[in-house]
Amino acid sequence: MIGAGAFATERNVPQARSQIMLSYAPLVKRVSPAVVNIYTKRVVTKSYSPFGGDPFFEQFFGNSFGGLNRQQLESALGSGVILDKSGLVVTNAHVIKDAQEISVVLSDGREFDARVSIKDDRSDLAILRIDPKGEDLPYVNLSASESLEVGDIVIAIGNPFGVGQTVTSGIVSALARSSLNINDFNFFIQTDAAINPGNSGGPLVAMDGTVVGINTAIYSRTGGSLGIGFAIPSEMVQTVLAAEKTGESNVDIARPWIGASGQAVTADIADSIGLSRPKGVLINKLHSQSPAKKAGMSIGDVVISINGREINDPAEMKFRLATVPLGESADMTVLRRGEEKTFSVLAMAPPDKPDRDETTLTGNHLLNGAIIGRINPRVAVELNMNNEDREGVVVMGFTDRAPASRIVAVGDIILSLNGEEIDDIKDLTRELDQAIRRGTFDLVTERQGRRNQIVIR
Repeated sequence: MIGAGAFATERNVPQARSQIMLSYAPLVKRVSPAVVNIYTKRVVTKSYSPFGGDPFFEQFFGNSFGGLNRQQLESALGSGVILDKSGLVVTNAHVIKDAQEISVVLSDGREFDARVSIKDDRSDLAILRIDPKGEDLPYVNLSASESLEVGDIVIAIGNPFGVGQTVTSGIVSALARSSLNINDFNFFIQTDAAINPGNSGGPLVAMDGTVVGINTAIYSRTGGSLGIGFAIPSEMVQTVLAAEKTGESNVDIARPWIGASGQAVTADIADSIGLSRPKGVLINKLHSQSPAKKAGMSIGDVVISINGREINDPAEMKFRLATVPLGESADMTVLRRGEEKTFSVLAMAPPDKPDRDETTLTGNHLLNGAIIGRINPRVAVELNMNNEDREGVVVMGFTDRAPASRIVAVGDIILSLNGEEIDDIKDLTRELDQAIRRGTFDLVTERQGRRNQIVIR
């Protein structure tokens, strides 16, 4: 569990040379036994061509013409940390992606087979379980990353480049870093502690020996550390641990949905509503089933804090809400016409309403074999859509060898066909019938915010 008072001690700048020469060794001795190396194996199929490597023939035939498909065993490595003596290991989801065999190796050389208990691609976190068979396992505790301050000293422990367990130190360079595109929540601790390939999944450790984050990515032009590393805050780790305890075992961890979306407050908006500086989220859309709407929030409200934590942008609002347990309420403070108001908003799972109405399209048209459905909040989450309050018609899958898979992809939103807007499945099926008779298909779709047009005559 996250300790509320993990950073109650006073911070002081070193006052003497003896203090500067203090060692991290006692801290490392206490924490490093709980840090593990993770080795994975997976079987991949690769195509070998007689023209492989010949640039002249490859420009005509590519790499696979006349080639053979062969299975090959690939290995990968990463890091993790034990958070419970029963054998609970936290790492990154990308570390164990598609793995068919997973081994966890402790710093003392003990090795265990591991199974995936839960994997959450949205947060890039995974929980592994190993069977200690009665052996004592070292472990460390989580603590609240909320109590960190920029400039605090932290250490990173992991297995960079497979050289073995390595410890690096640095400071917290920034908090609430959200201008990235690493996972769905984009809310990270930034540190200059050296993090390299293989460190992924290892812990970011505070000076009291507790884990405040899980190292997940670096900014680099060469593949090596440039002093810009990112860690997933411990609060997000706690939500995945809670899901594992409730028995969830897939990638669709239920997280709170409030049915509200908004935009960052710019300097102009801040000036117009009387804010001293740009901060908060201006609500510009409320879903008809939104618990925020039911609580009393309105379009035009500016969310400035959640449960007492200041909100600076939409990414921070999304992160704060994701850490609220389902069934509990979040106190959302908004600015409305210059006055602060606080609403208690129920944290509920995204509803599977209205009915998704899944339909398989058949016929002599470009969408033959596509499985389409109506967008609702649950569908938006399942398809990892950026806007969980979106409405309309979306591609949800394909039948075997569906011709449509060459035209559209899962998650594509169908906006219009032959100039007619598509609001529901009846609209699409009607316009497809018309298109077949006319022999003209002018399809407009949206994929990750970008519009695409496909015209076939």
